[in-house]
Amino acid sequence: MKKKNLRRFAAIASSAVLCAGMSVMFAGCTTNNPEVRITYTFQGEDYEVNYRLSRLDAPKTVTHFIELADAGYYDGTCVHDYDGTYLYMGGYTIEGSELRPLDYFNKIKELEADSKTAFTQSVWMDNDARTPLYTVYGEFEANGNYPQNGRELTHEKGALVMFYTDKGNFNKRVITLRNDGGKNNNGEKYDSKLYKHNSATSLFYTYTGERLTEREKNYSVFGKAIDYEDEFQPLLTAINEYIDDHTDEEGDSEYTFTTEQTIKNVNENEQPGDIFFDDLHAGDIEAVYKTPIEAPIIIKSVKVTKY
Repeated sequence: MKKKNLRRFAAIASSAVLCAGMSVMFAGCTTNNPEVRITYTFQGEDYEVNYRLSRLDAPKTVTHFIELADAGYYDGTCVHDYDGTYLYMGGYTIEGSELRPLDYFNKIKELEADSKTAFTQSVWMDNDARTPLYTVYGEFEANGNYPQNGRELTHEKGALVMFYTDKGNFNKRVITLRNDGGKNNNGEKYDSKLYKHNSATSLFYTYTGERLTEREKNYSVFGKAIDYEDEFQPLLTAINEYIDDHTDEEGDSEYTFTTEQTIKNVNENEQPGDIFFDDLHAGDIEAVYKTPIEAPIIIKSVKVTKY
């Protein structure tokens, strides 16, 4: 009888050790602070910038960004809007002297078909959450979502921020998956919110200025350059030196580093054949981008280095 109990105890102990080991193993698969390396190419030189992300601040945004990076979506895109303080990127390529938008929705579906894996969803068109929009839930205060215990990351120098384009007066509502799982919503894990705050696709930017609290309320800061001065600043220095080298020495005329291009923003958020976007398209919303065309800033790759 004692031997039987000893064997039973040994089996239970072994099982507990195994489960503990498995828990550690799976816990190690993801962290609260994954990391990515973005390699920028400018004038034939590569600049590697490492960013630390925050799942505590923006779990859905981080998941979406990592999935796009792993799929190679960002590789070969460019900085499509530049003013020295904001470097917007993630949705365009440069062909010759023209800025070309990526066909986001069709590209996502193509990637899903090729990889046989689905992108994680947080926004749907219908009340029963059956028709995904492939956009991202807005994890910021204006969308009614803000970490109760404060943020890990703020909108300051080196911030990595998810961007959504202007939707004008487009007031359609969508169904979103809440970060709290319904804990603060009577147990209901879904919510109805405005599409314009839950419409991010692939666009993001790196910010190089001082703290902007108001901007923080309206956009999701989901990462930050780990070593801004040693990794990101050299890229900015190279750009500024290029501009100085091409500016008229006598100062009669200032070299224009960027070319203004007018883009219809609705194109990046229009799912082909979907009447949901008819009103948005009718708004004919345009944006003027300042694009480095002659000396483009290319995103050579976005690689996840820590999950």
